[in-house]
Amino acid sequence: MKRRTFITLLGGAAAWPLASHAQQAAMPVVGFLNATSLDVWQPMVNAFRQGLQESGYVEGRNVAIGSRWAEGQYDRLPALAAELVQQKVTVIAATGTPAALAAKAATSTVPIVFTTGADPVKLGLVASLRRPGGNVTGSTQLSVEVGPKRLELARELFPGATTVALLVNPANPLAATVSKELQAVADTLGLRLHVLHASTEADFEAAFATTAQLRAAALVISTPDPWFGSHPAQLGALALRHRVPAIYQLREFAAAGGLMSYGGSIADTYHLAGVYTGRILKGEKPADLPVVQSTKVELILNLKTAKALGITVPLPLSGRADEIIE
Repeated sequence: MKRRTFITLLGGAAAWPLASHAQQAAMPVVGFLNATSLDVWQPMVNAFRQGLQESGYVEGRNVAIGSRWAEGQYDRLPALAAELVQQKVTVIAATGTPAALAAKAATSTVPIVFTTGADPVKLGLVASLRRPGGNVTGSTQLSVEVGPKRLELARELFPGATTVALLVNPANPLAATVSKELQAVADTLGLRLHVLHASTEADFEAAFATTAQLRAAALVISTPDPWFGSHPAQLGALALRHRVPAIYQLREFAAAGGLMSYGGSIADTYHLAGVYTGRILKGEKPADLPVVQSTKVELILNLKTAKALGITVPLPLSGRADEIIE
């Protein structure tokens, strides 16, 4: 099969000199699909490239990468996925749940390696974790599974709380499921859960302002969502400015002023996806590669923010933290 080769560097300086045109023509092509943008997702891209390199593939030397970024507009993903299929790429790296679902719908023949924080079986991406079947496999991180834990942590921090807010992206296909699951957890904890929506940067400001107006004890920022994940510093700064105790998945959020972060490592799943992509380039089939899960979970507390908000963090909670920012 003739494959059209095209080079779109994923970002950063190339570690090796670019191949000649003749070499490029013979290279396999990885189509990299993501719902966000390169400028805010560079660390994840670097992790993917590292995984590829560990499998023996270096961009520009023996593999070409064509990237497609939806820039936060999830409705663009189906067309971008179809474009990669039309380009006859060797493998599609569909990173993030929305991209993975779009790629799965676009082709049943081109190998797909996904990353997700949700259950890929429930999403319909694979038949089972041990035996994916078909043309799809990938990596997951603990995200949806630890969503209830974030709500429990908010309850532990504010034992007398009656109201908590939840921020979700309505454009994310997982939004309804996450809201329903956390509503059930809130009911068992005796909490009233206000669900707020944000799908643009302008919506972030309104969501934090609304949380403050509701006098909610805390704001739990939903995961997994690539759009939220690409703005952790902005979300953390907004939480501090609006004096909203908030908890999210990424350490960058806590470092930027968020009160707490708890969740799995997204970068680790991208690294694992890079390794799997390399193995498929070498000839292995997605159906034979079990879905691999990153089990790394971290709790980060920003005591500087806690002090600014007048919050006393219980000793049992701070004692369990993997990192304390002071």
